[in-house]
Amino acid sequence: MEQSSTNQKRNQILYVIATVFIVLLLDQWLKVYIKTSFTLGESRMMIDDWFELHFTENPGMAFGLTFGGKWGKIILTLFRIIASGVIIFYIRELIREKSSTLMIILVSLILAGAVGNIVDSLFYGQLFGASSYHTVAQFMPKNGGYAPLFMGKVVDMFYFPIIDTFWPEWVPYFGGSRLQFFRPVFNVADAAISIGVFTIIIFRKRLLV
Repeated sequence: MEQSSTNQKRNQILYVIATVFIVLLLDQWLKVYIKTSFTLGESRMMIDDWFELHFTENPGMAFGLTFGGKWGKIILTLFRIIASGVIIFYIRELIREKSSTLMIILVSLILAGAVGNIVDSLFYGQLFGASSYHTVAQFMPKNGGYAPLFMGKVVDMFYFPIIDTFWPEWVPYFGGSRLQFFRPVFNVADAAISIGVFTIIIFRKRLLV
């Protein structure tokens, strides 16, 4: 029985490491590719008219949201670092309490997503030149990066304009204005966080038994 419990813990730790590694690898590979291959605002259609790679940089929170200028950016990055430490501690407790492997993997997705965006905020300003609407950014430019530590911008690229139309004129307040869904541009890290959070919320009764 004790051997079985030890094996379960070891396997769950491996699942955590594998989940975080795979998400970070995909996230950072795609971000570096986009950053060094696309001009800012450049789009490439991938599937019909509803999925495209669209390069944008997010100075603040997930899905293109912003938060409080320079100091807001620093506070947000510090919060992400602290939150990641809390999540690591929580994962350790889940393993110790023999929680379901699925729950541990989902929390690991959230951790991987948080770390993925931390990497951008901390290091991208030092590692890359500035992106513009006319030129592609350089990796490790001679004149240095585009921003100091903590001030890097998060690279976003997934855009799903599934609906792009206008509200009918008779609709109160919105009538005649543009209707777009899904409008926010996001990345692999954002997707990992969203999948982890929403799956836990939807199936919390099964996962938290």
